[in-house]
Amino acid sequence: MTAAHTPAGDGPLRITVPVPNVHSYRHLGFAVDLIQADALARHHRSPGRSVRVVGGTDENSAVTVRLARSTGVPPRALADRDAAGLPELLTALRTPLDARVRTSASARHRELVERLWRDCLGAGDLYQGEYEGDWCEACGGFVAASGGRCPRHGTPVAPATEPNWFFRTSRYRDRLRDAVACGALRIVPAARRNEVLAFLDSGVEDMSVSRPRERSDGWGLPVPGDPGQILYTWWDVLAAYLDEGEDGHHPWEQDAEHWQIIGKGILRVHALHWPAVLLSAGRPLPGALAVHQHLTTRGLPPQDGAGAGFDPVALAGHHGADALRWWVLREMSAGDDTDFTVGRMLRRANEDLANSVGNLVNRVVGMVHRYRAGRVPDGPRDPGTDIAVGSARAETAEALAAFDFRAATAAVLALSLHGNRLVERTRPWELAKAEAQGEDPAAARRLDAVLAEAVAVCRALAELLAPFVPDLAERIARQCRGTPLPPQSPVYPRHQEEPAAP
Repeated sequence: MTAAHTPAGDGPLRITVPVPNVHSYRHLGFAVDLIQADALARHHRSPGRSVRVVGGTDENSAVTVRLARSTGVPPRALADRDAAGLPELLTALRTPLDARVRTSASARHRELVERLWRDCLGAGDLYQGEYEGDWCEACGGFVAASGGRCPRHGTPVAPATEPNWFFRTSRYRDRLRDAVACGALRIVPAARRNEVLAFLDSGVEDMSVSRPRERSDGWGLPVPGDPGQILYTWWDVLAAYLDEGEDGHHPWEQDAEHWQIIGKGILRVHALHWPAVLLSAGRPLPGALAVHQHLTTRGLPPQDGAGAGFDPVALAGHHGADALRWWVLREMSAGDDTDFTVGRMLRRANEDLANSVGNLVNRVVGMVHRYRAGRVPDGPRDPGTDIAVGSARAETAEALAAFDFRAATAAVLALSLHGNRLVERTRPWELAKAEAQGEDPAAARRLDAVLAEAVAVCRALAELLAPFVPDLAERIARQCRGTPLPPQSPVYPRHQEEPAAP
């Protein structure tokens, strides 16, 4: 087993997701973060491990300032209004957060941000300087211009300078490289780890961490000791990863392992600048940084162009959370961006959840009712099924330890395939006919064994599917629980597939 596949321990675990802009978090990219983090949390909680998932909303950014200027609505009212919608997304996706940080409204968060600043200042890693770059009036900020124009608005940019505070990321280059190379800061998949090592080998620049107060209309957290400067949103947002909510606990006071789930677009700041801040402040590094590819729609990022039409709340409400969760976990590639369409999502759900898993459970429960009045019989277990269940558990755990959600869901589907093959190979309906006609004295005993074995597979599927598709897993568990079993009811009816988009 390689280092990348080393199973996690059994101590406390904190999983963090990116803290998106409060005005634009309802897009598929953020849904991926939430779904992956929730699947990991459910998996690791099942044996009784203490797990907390931490997230929230970025409310102190320049986006809030721009919206306030354009709409005439005060920044506080905008932040309060849009933050209020996050619980709807979390409920729709079945992805609860144990700590939900509002960066503009949490006194605990502000205290934490200021403490982190003082620690880094005391370490000599914060200094004042001049920031130079291309300024876009439409954005109200500096941009990475292309051909003298803003990449977002297409409008001309102008060179500008302003006083800023900077953090000495460059001081930590060697320590960061050692941490990534030896796995102390584990980055998966390997391609992203190699990308970070290449960043470090090419040199690391210091990070601007503030902006003038007048540019942000006074909105945001002030730099401690310098009220004329507002903390840049990255510093503010990244500190939220250390928060545990308003209960008074901080992760560096606990022996908690920390995993971060992010998309590749924010790799650099999470793998370089944020770990450097932690080292400066004397905090432990995250144990793992799991980086996923982009989820696109017709080749566009989900927050742009055609992708903006896919609201995860609407998708989950219309088709069920399990369909969206399963597609994300089953289809997203570790190597390439993955394109999303509703038709692909529904076809995958029909093939795996309705046809393979759902059909198996429906057939097995129906036969237990038909042949044994709903009572699961006792019977000798075929060692092959015990091996299949054990292999599915081990392969799922190993895949999730490597943050390989495709391999984990494939292991669960393999158990479903074993169950369907068991039914086809043993043909319980023929055993029942032989029992009824008295043709085979051993038929009753063999039928009992087959039904007991098939129910055991279904119960194992309910357990293994729970991290990925919790609603379906609970329906399977209810169907296969108790004596007699509840009346048979389809656990996952087929979706009406939509025609492919032109």
